[in-house]
Amino acid sequence: MHNMNQSNNPLHGIKLETIITYLVEKYGWEELGERINIRCFTHDPSIKSSLRFLRKTEWARDKVEYLYLRANKLPLPPPKAEASQTAKKPAAKIATKKPTKTAPEKPAKSDKSSSDGTVNSHIWGNN
Repeated sequence: MHNMNQSNNPLHGIKLETIITYLVEKYGWEELGERINIRCFTHDPSIKSSLRFLRKTEWARDKVEYLYLRANKLPLPPPKAEASQTAKKPAAKIATKKPTKTAPEKPAKSDKSSSDGTVNSHIWGNN
């Protein structure tokens, strides 16, 4: 049953060490570090340190395997489903329109003295 899953995998049976060795021979450490910017290729690179890092770090290993497939003109894997990353994203916020504040209505009467001489009679009442 395991072999059925690997029948379409062009990397089946190829060791990671073989992949790294091939890429280093083809591109050299400097260009490999430019193509895939990971520290194990750019700072004191070695096959051993690269193997240690790539075995622990799936995203980096995916990039190395992809470059190997492209360099050898082998069939590329289909893009991975982004379902795992979309599940981690927070739900979209629904934009709600906030009510806009309107200026309070001005009282019908003004603060100025009315014709009978009372000030603010609408507030204090008539004297």
